[in-house]
Amino acid sequence: MTDQHLDTRVQKGRQSSADTSAAAVLEGRSPRRGISRILPFLGPAFVASVAYIDPGNFATNIAGGAQFGYLLLWVVVASNLTAMLVQALSAKLGIATGRNLAELCRDRFPRPVVWGMWGISELVAMATDLAEFLGAALGFYLLFHIPLFVAALLAGVVTLLILALERRGFRPVEAVITAFVGVIAVSYVIETILDRPNWTEVAVGALVPRFAGTESVLLATGILGATVMPHVIFLHSALTQHRIVPRNEAQAKLLYRFEVTDVLLAMGLAGVVNAAMLIMAASTFHARGLTSIASIDEAHRTLAPLLGRASSTIFAISLLASGLSSSTVGTMAGQVIMQGFLHRQIPIWIRRLVTMIPALVVIALGLDPTRTLVISQVVLSFGLPFALVPLVIFTSRRDVMGGLANHRLTSVLASAVTAVIIALNLFLISRMLSGG
Repeated sequence: MTDQHLDTRVQKGRQSSADTSAAAVLEGRSPRRGISRILPFLGPAFVASVAYIDPGNFATNIAGGAQFGYLLLWVVVASNLTAMLVQALSAKLGIATGRNLAELCRDRFPRPVVWGMWGISELVAMATDLAEFLGAALGFYLLFHIPLFVAALLAGVVTLLILALERRGFRPVEAVITAFVGVIAVSYVIETILDRPNWTEVAVGALVPRFAGTESVLLATGILGATVMPHVIFLHSALTQHRIVPRNEAQAKLLYRFEVTDVLLAMGLAGVVNAAMLIMAASTFHARGLTSIASIDEAHRTLAPLLGRASSTIFAISLLASGLSSSTVGTMAGQVIMQGFLHRQIPIWIRRLVTMIPALVVIALGLDPTRTLVISQVVLSFGLPFALVPLVIFTSRRDVMGGLANHRLTSVLASAVTAVIIALNLFLISRMLSGG
């Protein structure tokens, strides 16, 4: 990273980012101290974190907790730690280069590879949007008892209204998304208090890696796919590439340290919510022998007689907040993917309408929404290597990242995580083909 390169980015970035308080902190001119010094830098990771607590997480965590109790809680913990590493690398890529991951792939890979990666990334984005849009529709359906198809149309309208806030800059969208994250977190704090889990079993489940047959591996892969999201790896680098532009390498390193704090806070909160989802299903359903509860609708109906009517309402509110916010973020990610790989864009409302179609088809055909959500998360897990491999390659290269290039240990750890994800997917495929 050269000072000349950074000066060019400053001229571009000053127009796209009006966050002068953040610039003052980087330049040492700010009187801010303590927590207030960090506040201008918070936001991108909270937008990204929505993808880690989307309706796909509801589906996989409820199914995993109901069928296997606390057995797969360690997968949630491991997935969240992986998410922290991955999102920190993605944020760093945008800060160091002023480019997002898709743009760097377009610039540095052969054209056939770029087209192939774009196609795979779009399929992943569609699978993501299917899960998120179905979740928003289910949230409206469960809360207001309206037909599911009408609920889906309502979800589309509300999502478009949230996306329209982008015209006013990044802060309004960040504020709305962060508010949704807060609603989901508070909802699950209440749910956890109501279901009174066995904390000894929670600790064992969180720390001891175990499986119990092919179905548990399928759900573990789904949890991984629902937690570490390929589309948001592309998005996070776009959220940081021009948001706050450093003037030199020292400022870039300081900015990255603030972004790491953003990631730790946002992903830590998302991890707690994910764990609470599985714990709720394990302590409420599995503990009572209700291991066949594998749908969001069933979970909602069963919570009322077990924990009281308020619990099912809180569950529906959290699902609605999750679906609306993650659907918004998914649409934003789709725009970044197309712009980055192809250097083209379509109006965001057209993308929103087109990506609604698969969810509307699922609803019209009467398919089980929750099972569809779980399978969509497995598809996401299969798409992860196509985002992770180039991310690890680029962030390890000094000619791309300058002084923000990964330390050797970071590169080794990121490579190991990518290898484990690929191995888990291959293992799942082999078990499914063999009928094991």
